Amino acid sequence: MDSESSILLPKKMNAAKAWLLAARPKTLPVSFPPIILGTALASTQVEQLSWFIIFCTLICSLSIQIGTNLINDAIDFKKGADACNRLGPKRMTQEGLLSYNQVLRTGCLCFVFALLFGIPLMITGGWPLAAVLLISVLCGYCYTGGPFPLAYIGVSDIFILIFFGWVSTASVFYLLTGRVDLFVFIAATQIGLLAIVPHAINNLRDYVSDTAVGKKTLAVRFGPQFARWEITLLSLLPFALGLFWLSQDTRWMAGLPLLALPPIIQNLKMIWQTDPSPLYNGYLAKSALCQLYFSILLAIAVVVS
Repeated sequence: MDSESSILLPKKMNAAKAWLLAARPKTLPVSFPPIILGTALASTQVEQLSWFIIFCTLICSLSIQIGTNLINDAIDFKKGADACNRLGPKRMTQEGLLSYNQVLRTGCLCFVFALLFGIPLMITGGWPLAAVLLISVLCGYCYTGGPFPLAYIGVSDIFILIFFGWVSTASVFYLLTGRVDLFVFIAATQIGLLAIVPHAINNLRDYVSDTAVGKKTLAVRFGPQFARWEITLLSLLPFALGLFWLSQDTRWMAGLPLLALPPIIQNLKMIWQTDPSPLYNGYLAKSALCQLYFSILLAIAVVVS
């Protein structure tokens, strides 16, 4: 054990809890909707699902997300983005509960874990899945690492749509059916847009501290009012896309997800009425759960349509 591994933790927080908080559990629900929805869509196309492949896909997605969160925890601390007066939940590296090298190495280990569980996916899906997995891991590191960190140049929102929407959903469907289609793309876009919402809320909450360290998020580039409109549009566009399902005479897929609209509207109302503060941590967690709720409703609609 090196000297960094022996870093002392406060009496009220043990190592296990520190690592759990470093993984940012309130953000992890966004990994589940693509798997749920891709599986539901595939179930209408094949006679038997491969639950082993579904499990491996979920572990890959979670590992990449946790790895990205850990790398973000370490590198944001090194760049000064996580200060002691931050409004968001405490970061383990910044608090001194875990060392920079510890967190960075564990984040990279999560990416290795994703690649190991990705071996069956690469064997099943061939080179397209191998390319997707390797690029996803690379982007996970480059979210805050590398010479052009996505989160620092204002393009991380697009990365989230691509990974937590199109790539993850289409990958599951492709692995189970051997193809992709327009229906998968529309459904993936719906949950991908909602996946950006927690991230956008995070950026609105932190826009003052991000401005101070040159982290050019969209909230920093265009201001808090723009960020509120971004969150609003991202939250409502998935319901507008429900018109596509109406045009395809799949009314359940258009109508059932509307049950997720009231809590989303309530969350939007609080964001518009409240200045950035620690209260936004609750709004962020609720938006992630709303995305999960929406995806479950849409998946149920797929099965019953």
